[in-house]
Order: sequence, then structure tokens, then C-alpha cells
Amino acid sequence: MRIGTLKQSNLISLSWKGFIALSMTLLLTACSGSVKRLDTNEDVMLSDRWNDTDSRLVAEEMMSDMLTFPWFRDYNFGNKGNPTVIVQTIRNKTSEHIPVDTFINDIKRSLLRSGKVDFVVSGAERDEIRSEREEQELNAAPDTVAKFGLEQGAGFALSGSINSIVDSNGDQRVSFYQVDLKLIDMTTNREVWNGQKKIKKLADKGFF
Repeated sequence: MRIGTLKQSNLISLSWKGFIALSMTLLLTACSGSVKRLDTNEDVMLSDRWNDTDSRLVAEEMMSDMLTFPWFRDYNFGNKGNPTVIVQTIRNKTSEHIPVDTFINDIKRSLLRSGKVDFVVSGAERDEIRSEREEQELNAAPDTVAKFGLEQGAGFALSGSINSIVDSNGDQRVSFYQVDLKLIDMTTNREVWNGQKKIKKLADKGFF
């Protein structure tokens, strides 16, 4: 009788161990994440924050608008070649981290793809190029040296800002973004284009 009881007790113990092992396996499986590749043009919104799709679409729309203003038509009538633009400062005035460099590159790609505008570099990138020319003066073969004093001057300067307003009642949140850009004629200081793009997103509590 006692042997039967021990066997039954061992079977119950083994069953519980098996159940616990199975439960742990299912729990680990449920908690394990997964990763998959996505099309970079696919719009994936994990939150109501500024994302890569916002950056790309805002840049494309605003640059398309910029090329419809009279300054571009007037430039083409009076000059040969494309107008040359330098990007000065686009400030992130929101409370969140927005990679402004990515937005600036989206702007440049949009205009360069159109073939209607040329860009010259500014800031640290320009200083690095000038340092490279100095290195070439000292170390490169004379017929391959990039010459000083032949930089292409910019006729127009692009600048602007990204602002945001966030409003929440605890259950829902509205995130509003406003991008303001302007183009200045560097010869006359005349503002030849002023563009504005607004984005508004509504998120339920589960998203924040």
C-alpha cells in the first residue's frame, strides 16, 4: 500500500514539474521579441511623435511649394543655371529630440532630385573641405590640387524652425507640429519664400 502511495506521489511530483517547465517555456516564448525588415517608405507609427515619414513628407511638400513661388521663375528668366542655396539653421524648438540633420538631408534630397537647385555646404563641413584643400596644397600633385578662391557662392539662404504643442486629457493626446521655413535672397536680404507645414496627430492612452 505504501509503495503505491509513493509511486502516486512521484507521478504527481513529475506532473507538476512538467507543468511548471511547460509554463516557463510558454512564458519565455511570449516574452521573446521578434525583428523583421520593413520597406523604408512604409509608414509605421508606434507613437504620435515626429518620425521619419513626417520628415520626408514635410520636406518634399515644402520644397515643391518653394519652387512654385515667383522667385524661382524670376531667377530662371535672368540667369543661366540653377540657383544656389545654403542651409543655415533649422532649429528644433520642440520638447522632444528631433534629428534636424535628417530633416535637412530630406530637404536637400528633394531639391537635388528635382534638378532645379544647387547646394553649397556650410559650417563645419565647409571648414573640413577647406582644410582638405590646404592638405592638397602641401601633399598632392600640382595638376590634381583643388584650387582656392573658386568656391561657388550661395545666392539664397534657407532657415527655419520646428515647433510643437502637446495637449492631453489623460485618455487622449493631441500632438501638433508646425514647420516654418524661409528663403532669403543673400544679395538683397529679401525674403522670397515663406513656407509652413502643420501636422496634427491624435493618440489614445495605449500609445503613451
